[in-house]
Amino acid sequence: MSRRRRPGLELAAGCTLAIAALFLGNGLPAVADPGEPSPRPRREIPPEMLASMQRDLGLTADEARTRISNEYRAGAAEPELRKSLGGAYGGAWVSGNTAELTVATTDEEQSGTITAGGAKAAVVKNSLEALTDAKDALDRTAAQRAPAIHVASAWYVDVKTNSVVVQSAEPDEAAAFVAASGADQAVVRIVKSAERPKPLYDLRGGEAFYINDAARCSIGFSVTQGTQNGFVTAGHCGDPGDTTTGFNRVAQGSFQGSSFPGNDYAWVSTNADWVPQPWVIGPESTTVTVSGSQQSPVGSSVCRSGSTTGWHCGTIQQHDTSVQYPQGTVSGVTRTNVCAEPGDSGGSFISGSEAQGVTSGGSGNCTVGGTTYYQPVNPILTTYGLTLTTG
Repeated sequence: MSRRRRPGLELAAGCTLAIAALFLGNGLPAVADPGEPSPRPRREIPPEMLASMQRDLGLTADEARTRISNEYRAGAAEPELRKSLGGAYGGAWVSGNTAELTVATTDEEQSGTITAGGAKAAVVKNSLEALTDAKDALDRTAAQRAPAIHVASAWYVDVKTNSVVVQSAEPDEAAAFVAASGADQAVVRIVKSAERPKPLYDLRGGEAFYINDAARCSIGFSVTQGTQNGFVTAGHCGDPGDTTTGFNRVAQGSFQGSSFPGNDYAWVSTNADWVPQPWVIGPESTTVTVSGSQQSPVGSSVCRSGSTTGWHCGTIQQHDTSVQYPQGTVSGVTRTNVCAEPGDSGGSFISGSEAQGVTSGGSGNCTVGGTTYYQPVNPILTTYGLTLTTG
C-alpha cells in the first residue's frame, strides 16, 4: 500500500530554495547577535520613537533599533512565505526584544526548510486558511444578526495559539453564537472577557479636527486623490457631506466617503488652506515622518498618537479582528495593547516609519492599560483610490 502524503507535502521540495533564499537574501536573523551592529533599518529611526519604545516596551536603544529593523524585514518576507508554503501555511509572528520570526506550518517536513532559512518553525494542526474560514463564518452570522448580537466583544484569528478566539463576558451565549455560525468549533476558543469596546468619538491620534463644529476626532494620515488633498480618519467620526474645521477652528473640508459599522474608515478632502505633510505628531510635539504603509506582523511594536493621552507604544496582538460595537460589527481591524482614551479616535498608528492604521475604538485607559483597535490604512487607500503622503 502506498503511503498517503500529507497536505502540502508536494510543496516542500519546490519551496525549499525559495524560502531559504527569501530569508537569507533579506539577511533576516532568528535572533540578532548583540556583539554585531544592529541591522540597518530601511531609514533612520526617529529618536523620539526610540525613547518611547524604551519607556513603554522596556527596551534599550539598540534593542529598539534591532527590533524595528527585524520587524520590517519579517513584514517584507511574509507575503512570499504565504505563497511558498501554500495550503500548509499557518501564519507568522515575531516575538521577543529582537523580533524573532516564527513561521507556522501544518506540514512537519516544511519545518526544516523554515529553520534553514533563519526562522523558527512551529508545526500546527490548523492552516491559516482553516482559521480564516471559521472567522469568516462568525463574521457572516454577526452581520445577519447585528446590531442585536452583543454576546461577543471581539473575535480574531490568533496565529500564536493556532485558534480563533472569541471574547465574551457570557461564554455560554458565545458558544451558542459559534454553533449558530456553522464555524468549525474545533478551532474556536472562547475566552471570558469583560471588555466592552466602543468607538472613541472624542479622540485625536494626530491633529484635532471638528465635525460640524461639534464633535472632535483626529487626523490619521495625509493623502491625495489626484489633485485633491485630504486625510484619512475613522468612519464613525462623520458621514459624507459633514463639514470639518481644523484644530484652530478654521474651515478645513468635508467628508467624501465613510463606512461604519462593517468597516471604520473615512476620508476628508481639504481646501487649499491646508497643506498635507508626511508627519505624525510624536512625543512632546515632535514629528515622526511617514515613509510607507507596509503592514507589520503580529508581535511587532506599534505606537499611537493622541491628543488626550499623548504618544504611547505597545505591540500588535492580532490582525483581522472583528469587534462588536453597540452600533454593529466592525471587521478587519487590528487588536493592540496600546492604551487610548476618549479624544484619540481616527488618529495614527505607526510602526517604525510605516503607517499602520487609524484608531477605531477599545476599552480601558492609559492609567491601568487597555486594548485598542485600529482600522488598517491600506484598505482605506484602496477603497477610495488615495495615495499616502510620504517623506
